[in-house]
Amino acid sequence: MTSELTTGLPTPELGRDAAAAFVTEHLAHLICDDVRGSDEFSGGQRAADRALAAFDVEGYARHRNEVLPVSRRGASGLSPYVRHGLLTLRQLWDHVAGGPERDVSKFRDELFWQEFARHWYSRLGTKTRRGVCNALPPTATADFDTGWDRRMACMDNTVGELLNDGWMVNQARMWLASHWAVREGLSWQEGEDHFFRHLLDGSRAANRLGWQWTTGVGASKHYGFSRYQVEKRAGALCNLCELNRWCPIEDWPPNPALEPISEPVELRRDPHGIRTSGPKHVVESRLADTVWLTAESLGVGDPALAARPGLPAVFVFDERLLAGLRLSSKRLIFLVETLAELSSTTTVELHLGDPVAVLQDRAVAVTFAPVPGFRSRAEAIVPAETHPWPWLAAPRNGPISSFSAWRKSVRLHR
Repeated sequence: MTSELTTGLPTPELGRDAAAAFVTEHLAHLICDDVRGSDEFSGGQRAADRALAAFDVEGYARHRNEVLPVSRRGASGLSPYVRHGLLTLRQLWDHVAGGPERDVSKFRDELFWQEFARHWYSRLGTKTRRGVCNALPPTATADFDTGWDRRMACMDNTVGELLNDGWMVNQARMWLASHWAVREGLSWQEGEDHFFRHLLDGSRAANRLGWQWTTGVGASKHYGFSRYQVEKRAGALCNLCELNRWCPIEDWPPNPALEPISEPVELRRDPHGIRTSGPKHVVESRLADTVWLTAESLGVGDPALAARPGLPAVFVFDERLLAGLRLSSKRLIFLVETLAELSSTTTVELHLGDPVAVLQDRAVAVTFAPVPGFRSRAEAIVPAETHPWPWLAAPRNGPISSFSAWRKSVRLHR
C-alpha cells in the first residue's frame, strides 16, 4: 500500500550512472554530500560473487594489517557485501578451506570477530550508544573536517579512502578512531557516526564495537596510535608528509581518562532469548504474498526470497531513519545498484517512507535481521513468515564481554 507517509519509486536501471541519477532524483534530500559512488566498489550480487572468487587467502596472516602500498594488503575487501547479505560469513568460511593453515586460521578468526559483533549488537542494541565498560567524556570539540588534520599524510590518505571509496583496512580504521578520541579527546560517538555515514560496510555492530574496543569504552584497555604504526604499516607516508619533521603523533598519546561504569546486564547473560537470535526454524502464521527485503539481506540467497521465488519483493527506503542518519551518497548508490540488479531477475517494488505503512497490510515473508530496528518494525508489521538468520555461530546465553571467552564458548552453526 501507499499513503501520505510513503511514495512509490520507479525501478532503477542498471549501472553506476543510473544509480547516481536515481539517488539524485529521489533521495538527494537524505544525504550528507554531493552524489557520487565509491571509487572502488559497486553494489550487486555479481560484483559480490566476483570479489569472492578473486580473493586468495594465501598471505592473509602476514599482510592483513598492511595499509600501504595497496599491493601488499592482505585484507579481503569483502565486508561491504557481507554487510548487505550479498555474501554470508559461512560462504567466506567455506571459500578459504584448503588454503595455508595459518592464513585460514587468521581469516576465520576475523570472521568470528564479525559474528561476535553481531551477537554483541543484537543483544545490547541501543545500549551500545554508550560505553559498555567505561565512559570517555570528550575534552574537545571538532567536526569531520578538522578532527583529522589532513596535513598529516597518514590522516589524508586514510580519510581520503573513507570519503572516496567508503572502505578502509581495519588498521586504518583503528588509526582514525584512536587519533580522534584518544589523542584529540573528541566524542567517540561522533567519530563513530562519521564512519557510519561513509563506510559501505557501515553497521552499528562492527563499526560501533570497533570504536568501543579502540577507545577503551568497551574493553579493559585502549589502542594508542602514533608514528610508530605508520612507519610499520605505511612507511612511505611519513617520507611524503609535510609535517615529517614536526610530527604531531611522534610520541605515544596520553592514556584516556576512562571512567568505570555499571555494565549492562546483557554483557553477562541474554535476557531477551529469541529476540536476540531470531527463530531457529521458519515461523509461519499464514500464507505469504510478499517478500520483505531489508538492508541486511539483499542477496539472491536471502532465505525468505529463496523460499518464495515467485513472490514480489518489497524494499522500503525508511525516510525518517535516513533523514536522521544523513548517509553518504556512496552508501545509497551501492544499495540502488544492488536493487537494480535484483530487479532484473525478481519483481521488486521500491518505496520511500515508513516501512510499517507500506507493509502492515501485506502478508510478508522476511529473514530475521539481528538489529533493533528490524525487531521494532517486525512487531508492528507481524510477518506471515519469518526465516532464520544465517548465523555462522548461533547466539548463546553466556557472557559476551570478552571476544576470546565468547570464541571458546560458541560452535560453528551447521
